[in-house]
Amino acid sequence: MGTALGFDTSCYTTSVALARDGEIIASRRRLLTVEAGGRGLMQSEGVFQHETRLPGLIEELMQEAGVVRLDAIGASTRPRPVDGSYMPVFTVGEGYGRSLAAVLGVPFIATSHQEGHIRAAMVDTGLEYGEEILAVHLSGGTTEVLHVKKRETGSETENTQNTIEIIGGSNDLHAGQFVDRVGVRLGLGFPAGPALEQMAMRGTAEARLPVWVRGCECSFSGSESAAQRLIDAGGISPDDMAAEVFSCIARSLAKVLANAAEQTGVRKVLLAGGVASSTHLRKLLPERLKKMKVRMKLYWGRPELSGDNACGVALIASETEGK
Repeated sequence: MGTALGFDTSCYTTSVALARDGEIIASRRRLLTVEAGGRGLMQSEGVFQHETRLPGLIEELMQEAGVVRLDAIGASTRPRPVDGSYMPVFTVGEGYGRSLAAVLGVPFIATSHQEGHIRAAMVDTGLEYGEEILAVHLSGGTTEVLHVKKRETGSETENTQNTIEIIGGSNDLHAGQFVDRVGVRLGLGFPAGPALEQMAMRGTAEARLPVWVRGCECSFSGSESAAQRLIDAGGISPDDMAAEVFSCIARSLAKVLANAAEQTGVRKVLLAGGVASSTHLRKLLPERLKKMKVRMKLYWGRPELSGDNACGVALIASETEGK
């Protein structure tokens, strides 16, 4: 394994990281700025913010790490490892990465944002990269259930460890969008996750939001509409509304995971992504699975490695270069 610098320029976070021998040496990240009351950013605005923030983050990173000899540069070049997956924001990190690799004469390792999330979430879980697992990617832009297995072939300039098959997830709103839309409606800033979670921990849920699950697919659009109607009617406190949102997500995920385990026979589940960093969800989901008498082992990424970050990208680049 060599020392690698990783870039991840996602929809809402600029991040860089250094990794060596399976360990994270240093990392820096910064949320993009969203105007008060807004529920997201135009891709062009995201690109501009990444371009203006990356130089400073790289300087901070290298000041912390000191002098290092880089053996590879990695970047997430697309949202997920499937044909046609593309978002303009990822071209910023890719551009920096390819340019630096060419100047330094080291390999450039292209991976995806999703693969980076999975690799980062594995840190300190005891799971081996390449081990067959189910993974749940929960964020503002993704709610997917993935069957992750070891890849047998690949090129030296791509992530050769895993194949990732999407076997389910939300067919409309993502879990993070559900959280943000209700949170913004309640007057919270964007992204609303941390603040809504604090409210949820003070509230009480009584399963007042509907759950829709078919096989390994779920839907949150009906749940979000029901939440908006409850808020309009004025018959629920903000704290209880927040509790209902997290309860709905946990109940939906529990049913989806039970069906995914039945379909694949795999009962090890890694949860990654910004929504998966929620302490409240980490309490509710195991409780729900236990109530359903579903036996599976849940592995949660460290909270600081669950949200968008470049740590997984750097680890993948380091491990791929060392093959």
